[in-house]
Amino acid sequence: MFTGLIESVGSIAGITTHGDDLELEISFAGIAPDSLRLGESIAVNGVCLTVRQSTTSGFIADVSVESLRRTTLGAVRVGDPVNLERSLQIGDRLGGHFVFGHVDGFGRVLDLKPEGQGFRLAIEAPQNLKHLIAIKGSIAVDGVSLTVAHLQGPVFEIALIPHTAQKTTLGGLGRGRSVNLEADMLARYVERVLQRD
Repeated sequence: MFTGLIESVGSIAGITTHGDDLELEISFAGIAPDSLRLGESIAVNGVCLTVRQSTTSGFIADVSVESLRRTTLGAVRVGDPVNLERSLQIGDRLGGHFVFGHVDGFGRVLDLKPEGQGFRLAIEAPQNLKHLIAIKGSIAVDGVSLTVAHLQGPVFEIALIPHTAQKTTLGGLGRGRSVNLEADMLARYVERVLQRD
C-alpha cells in the first residue's frame, strides 16, 4: 500500500526480455540502495513491483505479462524517468490517499498548460474507468496522488502545484503520452456493491 507521495524520480537503467515478461533495472537518488530489502514493494509509475535484486544504484524487478497488459511499463525505454515510492509503513503520515499500485488502465494526456504558478493537466480516461472518477475525488496518475479539479465525460483535469510538477515526472508530460491511472479504492468497492448479484 502506498500514499501517492513520490519519494524519488528514478530512471530506467536496463530492460531485459524473458519470454513475454520483462526485467527492469531502475536507478535512483534519494533512497539509499542498501536500505532496500529483497521482496519489498516499490511503486514504479504507480505499478507495485517487487525488489528481486538490489544494485549499487537501485534495484531490479520483474514485470509480469498482466502488468505489461494493463500499464504503460511495456513502453518504457532506457533513460525514461519514473516516479518511485516505497510502501507505506505503520506510523507513517498519510498525506495523499490510499494507493495500492493496482493500475486500472491508462489514460492519454490531452493538454498540459501553465495556470498561475502551476499547471493544468487534462487527461482522457478509458471508457471503462470514467464512472470511477469524481470531481474533488482522488486519483493516482503515474503513482502520484492527485485531486480531480474538473470532470466532463471521460476527460478530467488536475491542478498541478509547482512542487508536484517539479518533483515528479508529471511536469514533463507531453500531449498524447499514456499515463497509468488508479481510481480511488472506495469507488471500486462501491461499484462492486452496486453490481452484486
